[in-house]
Amino acid sequence: MDKKNSGEIISKLNTIDLFAGCGGLMEGFEQTGLFNTLAVVEWEKMPCMNIEKRLATKWGYVDADKRVLRFDIQRDEELFNGWNDPVYGVSEGLDSIILPKGGIDIIVGGPPCQAYSIAKRNRDDGETQIDYRNYLFESYLKVVDRYKPNAFVFENVPGILSAKPGNNQIIYMIQEGFLECGYYVLPNLKDALIDFTEYGVPQKRNRIIIFGLKIDSFGEEVCKKAVESFYNTILPKYKVKTKMSVREAIGDLPKLFPLKHEQKYNGRRLSHSLPEPFVQNHIARWQSERDMNIFKILIDDIDSGRNNYVSTEALKKLYTEYTGKISNVHKYHVIRWDEQSNLIPAHLFKDGLRHIHPDIQQLRTITVREAARLQTFDDDYIFHGSNVDTYKMIGNAVPPKFSKCLALAVYDVLSNLSNN
Repeated sequence: MDKKNSGEIISKLNTIDLFAGCGGLMEGFEQTGLFNTLAVVEWEKMPCMNIEKRLATKWGYVDADKRVLRFDIQRDEELFNGWNDPVYGVSEGLDSIILPKGGIDIIVGGPPCQAYSIAKRNRDDGETQIDYRNYLFESYLKVVDRYKPNAFVFENVPGILSAKPGNNQIIYMIQEGFLECGYYVLPNLKDALIDFTEYGVPQKRNRIIIFGLKIDSFGEEVCKKAVESFYNTILPKYKVKTKMSVREAIGDLPKLFPLKHEQKYNGRRLSHSLPEPFVQNHIARWQSERDMNIFKILIDDIDSGRNNYVSTEALKKLYTEYTGKISNVHKYHVIRWDEQSNLIPAHLFKDGLRHIHPDIQQLRTITVREAARLQTFDDDYIFHGSNVDTYKMIGNAVPPKFSKCLALAVYDVLSNLSNN
């Protein structure tokens, strides 16, 4: 599909998505109708399966299986030229996809963020310093350097600004890397911190969005003005007037009530009823009677306005009283109906106790579908895999509602540059 702009027909822009996960970035770019996904690169099996299904069933790519490249991006020469591997199968590589198209317009993606997470560093035992993921940005740089797109988008957590594994300031290494590849980025990347709630995401999620332009294509001064305009005027014009609340995001989903007697569904233990009408991915994870009692205390505390359990110390004490264990961090958090949710993380797959549903009738943590809604995935994105797979994929994703705003802003910049 082409877009008419100032009387001209402008073709879709070709993109590739690195560290694609289940496709949150790709989803937003596809929703605009202005981009063509040439390839996605991801090394984990279940995200690849999900993104391949999405490309085929939602976005109409009949050759989705060839566009989704399951491979280790660190093996760059094989990634470019092809591989025959017992784990990753056989592929002719990225060159075979990109070169016949005459190149690509934009690269998007972001390396795994766990190594840069401030929360992870706060409870670190020294492993963060030697985590190989600290330097996966180098693989992203190699792809940018090989294909030289006109623009790129690099997404990551705010902790990347202060990450210093082995005394190496990661953000400076990234800036220098892009400069050496011939791209202009903001000199102060603290100004690249974006609050996703301002773009309609019902979840407190801040991310660094590094947008870069190719200096050889547009000239350094033009790139400087265009990048500054991207952050100061173009992207901000897509902000929402009113932030979306948890109630707006998940309040219309069928209620899931505690069962008097445990049941089974597709081999899984059920502590809660199935949704009526049935909604895919909206099945409560099993909850113990002890946890449900704690949920009731916490939700009633909020509903009554007593607020006895709003402090970290009170929550830690409650945990000890009910479990006999001691924790250095508080385990429980009830999301609030009329606010934005706390961050939806990848480790939501572990227990979900930091994402307790606010309805006292339901006494449970949020479902996969509720997590997906809070991440702004449409209900027609059906997630396949175990709870571990699905919660992890969703938590790692970029919310598509923001991705769409980002894609529109990128398109605006490139359209303006091509028309001048």
